[in-house]
Amino acid sequence: MGQTKRAGCAVQLAAPEICPLGIDGVLVRFARILSEEANTRAIGFAAQVKAAGLHGVQEVASSLTSVRVAFNPTLTNRADITAQLAEILTQPAHATATPRRAWRIPVAFGPEHAPQLAEAAALAGVTQDQAVKQITSQTLRVIALGFAPGQPYLGMLPPHWDIARQSELTPKMPNGALVAAVRQLIIFAADAPTGWRHIGQTAFRVYQPDAPEPFAFQPGDSVQFCAVGDSELDALRNRGDTNGGAQMSVVT
Repeated sequence: MGQTKRAGCAVQLAAPEICPLGIDGVLVRFARILSEEANTRAIGFAAQVKAAGLHGVQEVASSLTSVRVAFNPTLTNRADITAQLAEILTQPAHATATPRRAWRIPVAFGPEHAPQLAEAAALAGVTQDQAVKQITSQTLRVIALGFAPGQPYLGMLPPHWDIARQSELTPKMPNGALVAAVRQLIIFAADAPTGWRHIGQTAFRVYQPDAPEPFAFQPGDSVQFCAVGDSELDALRNRGDTNGGAQMSVVT
């Protein structure tokens, strides 16, 4: 069994669980507590299942610590899919913790674009300047996509960033907002309510429905943010030749 650390304690990863999910799905769960190892295993397993090209499988989607495999009941059945997934689990994983692609994304942290940065920094026990420095010095991983199309959950920040969500919802968070909670960051894919705190703003669009590849991110990508001024962010919003000034390089 694998072992990782969470909040200063060792967390033992049990054997993966294979569970039925609805009438046309199977869930493979690697842990019940989020850790980098469990997330890496989930992302790697999803890649293995996709590469296997199992007959009747319609969708393979990884989450924080699990993988959902959807199948067409007219082409296969749960017993066969479960057996094939169990066999894949015995094979060495193809993916590693090294991200396949690396992103560098400009973010404005000024008062106009980060209305809750001071509150989030105080909860994390740091100043606003320290908060920005810590956020921009971290190389984060896309640990899952969800809630809205292409919306990334990025982790993990240091333990003191394990700040709770708000007790009440912010009615409308803007597209491109950088928000924080529970050691994770999210770039919002669309205007929506949230309980996460608004600590920055990007001009980057994580979801472009008319693009050949609508989702900018893939689970396992790495992301680093760079701080820009409010006026520079406004300029990036008005440019049509770049997606918010983001730069992407292939690393594997």
